Amino acid sequence: MPARSLLILLCCVLLAGCASQRRLAEVRDFAAEADKLAVYAELSQRFRATYERELPYLSPAAEQRARDTDRQRQQMYPDLLAIERNVVLYLHTLGQLAGAQQFSAGQPLQQLSDQIQAWPDSGLEQQHVQAYTRLAKAIARFAGGRRQQQAVWELLRDGYQPLQDCLAAMAAVLRLYGKHHENEQRMVLGMLEMEIPFTAAPPERLLAALAKAHQQDKAREYRLAGLRQAQAAQQLEALRQQHSALYQRLGAAAAPPPAPVAAPPLSALSR
Repeated sequence: MPARSLLILLCCVLLAGCASQRRLAEVRDFAAEADKLAVYAELSQRFRATYERELPYLSPAAEQRARDTDRQRQQMYPDLLAIERNVVLYLHTLGQLAGAQQFSAGQPLQQLSDQIQAWPDSGLEQQHVQAYTRLAKAIARFAGGRRQQQAVWELLRDGYQPLQDCLAAMAAVLRLYGKHHENEQRMVLGMLEMEIPFTAAPPERLLAALAKAHQQDKAREYRLAGLRQAQAAQQLEALRQQHSALYQRLGAAAAPPPAPVAAPPLSALSR
């Protein structure tokens, strides 16, 4: 091969390698967004503890209703949190395949081997349960390999719609959290607003001062929780859009995918 042709070929190889590294860097940047999903986990824990916060402000009749609601809330909680853990594991696996810091998916995959169930009242529908399963299977296919760009593209391709659906499920659950947050805020602050005037008599001045300070603390707590709700919703939407844009860019540059390899059933992940 003439030297000039060889030089041109080497330049093409180098340029292709640079483009490939840029795309892998984009994937690593996207995978790093997993840390932002911690807000969803925090809000899930706050949702689980609703009854404990409400209890001092409940009437006897309202307490029984709240206890029944809390029972269902405790049953929902593991499944609502599992959606977030599945998304985080997907992002970490992408980071591994794209050459980020080594990450072992073995133990998390065993945790995903348990099925979750739908909770229609929370916004977690059957289609989201199916998306959870599909995403877990996509992770299982690629968690142990390092075929770099092709493996990254295949995981993006196989996990694209399941991840979009899982993010939609998380957004629906956040709306549920927001509704419970607003109900709790109205109930607690409303009760304090009604009761504090009855402590205005001179013998009750200290109690009134303490009650007003408590009222201010609760108002601040609810305001900050509301801001966290808004932040989590914005981060989810940004992640959804970033994921879609990354999928489109890498899809345009990807080679035709090979024949699909059968994914192991979820039951095999815990072995």
